[in-house]
Amino acid sequence: MSFPLLVCYYLFMKRFVFFLLTGLILIVALSGYTFLKTIPGPEDIKKGLTENPTIVYASDGVEIGQFGRVKGEYVPFEKIPPVLIKAVVATEDRKFFSHKGVDYAAIIRAFLKDLFYMRFKEGGSTITQQLAKMAFLSREKTLIRKIKEFIIALRLERELTKKEIMELYLNRAYFGGGFYGVQSAAEGYFGKDLRELNTKEAAMLAGLLRAPEYYSPFRNPERAERRARLVLKRMELVGYLKPSERRRAQKIRLRLSTAPDTDEVYGYYLDVVKRYLIQKYGPHRTFNGGLRVYTALRRWAQIKAVEVLKKELERLDMRYGWRGPLKHLKISVQKEFKDIKSARLLRPFVGENTKGTVLRVYPQRAIIKVKGAYGVLRKADALWASKVIKNGKTIRLRRFSLKKILKPGDVVLVKIKSIKGDTAYLSLRQYPLVQGAIVSIKPQNGYVQALVGGYSYRLSQFNRAVSAKRQAGSVFKPFVYALALKKGYSENSVVSDTPVVYKTANRIWRPMNYDRRFHGRVTLKEALKQSLNVATLRLAESVGVGEIVGIARKAGLAKDVPHDLSIALGTLSTSPLKIATAYTAFPNNGLIKAPLFVKEVRTRDGRLLEKNTSSGTELLPPDIAYRVTMMLVDVVQDGTGRPASGLVKGVAGKTGTTDGYRDAWFVGFTPELITVVWVGYDDNRSLGWGHTGGRVAAPIWKAYMRYLIGGEKDFTFNPPQNVVKLYKPQRKNKDLNSIFDRLLWGKDDED
Repeated sequence: MSFPLLVCYYLFMKRFVFFLLTGLILIVALSGYTFLKTIPGPEDIKKGLTENPTIVYASDGVEIGQFGRVKGEYVPFEKIPPVLIKAVVATEDRKFFSHKGVDYAAIIRAFLKDLFYMRFKEGGSTITQQLAKMAFLSREKTLIRKIKEFIIALRLERELTKKEIMELYLNRAYFGGGFYGVQSAAEGYFGKDLRELNTKEAAMLAGLLRAPEYYSPFRNPERAERRARLVLKRMELVGYLKPSERRRAQKIRLRLSTAPDTDEVYGYYLDVVKRYLIQKYGPHRTFNGGLRVYTALRRWAQIKAVEVLKKELERLDMRYGWRGPLKHLKISVQKEFKDIKSARLLRPFVGENTKGTVLRVYPQRAIIKVKGAYGVLRKADALWASKVIKNGKTIRLRRFSLKKILKPGDVVLVKIKSIKGDTAYLSLRQYPLVQGAIVSIKPQNGYVQALVGGYSYRLSQFNRAVSAKRQAGSVFKPFVYALALKKGYSENSVVSDTPVVYKTANRIWRPMNYDRRFHGRVTLKEALKQSLNVATLRLAESVGVGEIVGIARKAGLAKDVPHDLSIALGTLSTSPLKIATAYTAFPNNGLIKAPLFVKEVRTRDGRLLEKNTSSGTELLPPDIAYRVTMMLVDVVQDGTGRPASGLVKGVAGKTGTTDGYRDAWFVGFTPELITVVWVGYDDNRSLGWGHTGGRVAAPIWKAYMRYLIGGEKDFTFNPPQNVVKLYKPQRKNKDLNSIFDRLLWGKDDED
């Protein structure tokens, strides 16, 4: 290559390298700038650390809950016991008061450990870094997240004092068991105010921060005890405790709170409201935007729905038998008796369920320690447990005694019945496996006044009232009869309830009625009243499967609807909330009202963001809706819904039982309120032979509605203008009655 060409090549490569390096520098700079923009600045940090929760109110303006990043009471630094702060520092970050947000030695140590294990084994995070993660970052273990955490921690140290950082950290931290913040943890685990904690209790709370559920004293008391002792040793090593103080603290026995397992009464309802707000306003504004949310919830209805459902599910579950104690502990009975207290302390808890530890068992009674107090369980209050479930089989114990089901160390659920002198008298209980749901809607405006999605929100946050997909069963039948009336049938039209066989490519189907009998020629009114399957299928053939599928979809019951004759018997899967919504058409002149939970949303300073009303969809003509309603009044008065009668006259309703007794339903309504009750198992097992909607769900509806309509007069559904109600005169002569019927209602044959 000639010299001029070499010079040109050199100059070209020099410029190429220059531009290449310049471009790389610009890319790195731009990437760094973009990355830094994702990290909160000083002002963002100050705003992000302020707590501005969303407050939710019931229809009467009373606060029922908050959505915020800090759960539980916020406690200022001055009210946090110094011993707890020392325990946290000794356990989580010994150099907290000396470092500038990052412990470089700890980071190097963690890096070497992660390198050895080839994964993120140890975090090396200071308390400041943990606060940065809580307030601004996700929990994912990535290098990018660690870099952000590093930078935010340095900025936090510049903007806040050590006291402010510790205060924010302890009020945000999760301590397991659903307890956020030190105050709620102190109350939840020990039943006392934060300032009353002793050294051992403070050590246990500090020990929970590393792995709250793993070290939970509710799950594993021995592991929690070992963790608390380790924290005390670390406090001694750091110099916060003298050896004698550490030894005294170790001897303190942790007395965990066995407070009644009370639910968050509004939990299931608030879940629906929370999802609505997140979808509309996003998570940041929902949890820190200071929204004021006014709901349609009626507090009395919600409280009673929770109370009744819990009580009735426990009663139902006891019919199946005793499944044994919750767990067994190795205890020293003599030591347990030494510090047992008078049951007078339990007076505030009479009527509530709580856990107790069995100390002594005799054939006729058992001594049980409840919340540290003396309790007695008599045989008469545990007779239901003579039926025992073992390995899926039910065994009836002969010559039943308490010694056959209990032994010292067993932890059991009991109800505190009464207090006499220094003794609490108990009855045996167990957490039910069977579940249920209640939904109450005001049909005129769609206001959801009560919603309960299970036995216990604390034990299971799955909201069966909204999210469960269960077969509707016979509660769907009124929509089939509504279509028949719309096509020209009358309530006294006759349909055949006789054996029928349906042949498909896969099987031969011989439908039966619940009572395994056929009733011959019956009126539509009688068929619906007795919920006759075969008569309903005959009617559905005349109406047409396509029409039935159409009304199911229009009513919003389900998107995927079986396109065969079985749909008439309610084989579609839906939820209690959707059933309640569809039924609003009957007392509301054929108009479905969409369920409404949130009436208004305002800003913290009162500015209106939204005001909602329920939208309406016409499902049925007013006269058809009224006529079906009158048929459903007869169902309660003299049909399958009779177990729900007896409160007041004029209530309408429909029972529902699915194949194999997997679901039990009852929908009952007045002109002002629709309430749906569902009962079943989450795993879709059978409730057992004979556990129908009338036997299982209707009594729950009645027990609940007694509190809402018990003092009301008889109800009357007002007919629309184009409906005239005719009354048949009572005649002694049956033949004259027959002639009158034919003249009034037309030819007595099948349409």
